[in-house]
Amino acid sequence: MSEVQSEAGAKKRGPLRMLLAGVILVGVAAVLYVIASASFKPSGPADLREFKKGTLEKLDVPATPRPAPDTAFTSLDGKSATLADFKGRVVVMNLWATWCAPCKAEMPTLAKLQAAYATQPVTVLPISVDRDGDLNLVNEEMAANAPLKTWRDPSYKMSFSLEPKAGGFPTTVIYDKQGRERARLSGPADWSSPEARGLVEKLLAEK
Repeated sequence: MSEVQSEAGAKKRGPLRMLLAGVILVGVAAVLYVIASASFKPSGPADLREFKKGTLEKLDVPATPRPAPDTAFTSLDGKSATLADFKGRVVVMNLWATWCAPCKAEMPTLAKLQAAYATQPVTVLPISVDRDGDLNLVNEEMAANAPLKTWRDPSYKMSFSLEPKAGGFPTTVIYDKQGRERARLSGPADWSSPEARGLVEKLLAEK
């Protein structure tokens, strides 16, 4: 092959090599962009509808998280508290009464749920709407379902502050660590079930 032919071949291969290099660079840049986009894409609230099964079949999962009411309720010693005091924790708030048979039937499962997450930022918050005259019955129920603690709202303020309002008892509302309502169930459930724990685990995993 003559020197002239070699030079001609080299000139032809030069642009082709540059074209291939350009294609490779564009491909690498595209891959890096996708990786970077996935890394910095903000993660929204987890979809909790997968837990609508078993005793949680009627679970209400709002499309948009609902703000928690700032309604006060009291501890056994009369100390006032609001849901904002529990921010940073997954809260399972349960509105109940001693005269409500389904409420009492599910209470042991709420106790099991609390016990299962005793070392994690999870608070099961049973709030009784019983009258002052029935406080002894409330305390007996809580004593039988340790480690749950007595919380009270005899004026039903919390029930009416929820949006939408509580439809009856029991009503259980689940709040994420940011203090937003993420799910709600009107009626009894087994809160020690795999689906209930799965829901709590999902919220615990959120940042």
